[in-house]
Amino acid sequence: MQELVIISGKGGTGKTSLVGALASLGENQVLADCDVDAADLHLLMAPQVIEQGSFSGGKRARIDQDKCVACGTCAEVCRFGAVTNAQQGYSIDPIACEGCGVCSWFCPVEAIPFEPVENGTWYRSQTRFGPLVHASLGVAEENSGKLVSLVRQKARAWAEEVGADWLLVDGSPGVGCPVIASITGADMVLVVTEPTPSGLHDLERVLQLCQHFAIPARVVVNKWDIYPQASRSLAAAAEAGGGSVVGWLSYDGVVTHAQRQGVAVPELGEGNWSAQVRMVWQALQEELKAAV
Repeated sequence: MQELVIISGKGGTGKTSLVGALASLGENQVLADCDVDAADLHLLMAPQVIEQGSFSGGKRARIDQDKCVACGTCAEVCRFGAVTNAQQGYSIDPIACEGCGVCSWFCPVEAIPFEPVENGTWYRSQTRFGPLVHASLGVAEENSGKLVSLVRQKARAWAEEVGADWLLVDGSPGVGCPVIASITGADMVLVVTEPTPSGLHDLERVLQLCQHFAIPARVVVNKWDIYPQASRSLAAAAEAGGGSVVGWLSYDGVVTHAQRQGVAVPELGEGNWSAQVRMVWQALQEELKAAV
């Protein structure tokens, strides 16, 4: 089984649209949406959920009013101002609480339980393109890197169970913990970028990340024709960063049309954009198979 992770140094480059297009072209595959902070691959997949479970990535404190003696120690030691004192007694603001556990540790009467909290939900689903593991992180919740790791773990297990040839992962944008959790141990990373100053800057950063973890990186330049000069700079940056461009996708209104329809672009017919994606998919398959 070969694992290909599609990422982008920034959001809005067309990463998920490309993942959906590649998924529509692939066979005997398992899909994973690791962009858990803003998951939207399911909008193209129309998944039928067959299993789900809660995700707990950390703990949060609460004050047991029956045990609390209102000594104020918790408010003194909290660095985040999460402990408040009102007429009904001390309480902890769950939004301000960072889950460090200091208040629970120093409470002299053990009136502050430090308990696991539900941060999100993971799903195993069936789609018209194959099995999909995806998740949703709760509003203002943290530890998305841990949820990404859980999604990949379950996707890999499912891929091994069904004997899949490919694990196709929609990774997180950026270069932080969720991205590291998305790419660690992958066979190849495909970076989707665009011809803008921020696209160039973030491409260089994400390629440095791939080099650090010794993961082969390839690049697709999306909407290259809206600014050809900047696109050439992206190609030069890719080569300098240890990657190479495997595809040039032109600007095409069919992408937006497919998003509105909730389908992958190739499902609308063999147009120019679909043909370009097919060439990318063929190049990636050949390179990954040659590496086995």
